[in-house]
Amino acid sequence: MYVVSLSYKVPLEQVDAHIEGHIAWLKQAYAKGMFLASGRKIPRDGGVILAKGDRAALEDELTRDPFHQHDLADYHITEFDPVMVADGLEALKV
Repeated sequence: MYVVSLSYKVPLEQVDAHIEGHIAWLKQAYAKGMFLASGRKIPRDGGVILAKGDRAALEDELTRDPFHQHDLADYHITEFDPVMVADGLEALKV
């Protein structure tokens, strides 16, 4: 399991210009079963994605994000093993 932390490198106006493409990309990754959750950081200086699968495949998928393609954000990937989860989230255990 992975936590992907995005940090914006540019003003929000530049990010917002590519938000529709970013959302379309997110939906495709959800459809592939790779992404489990995502959302904006608060304050809005980036975002977070919870992902599963192979790290190389995840890294490849991140290159398809319009935010990456237009050099709008930096990406930091943290791998973790969810050994404990809340009731109802047992599917997150790898």
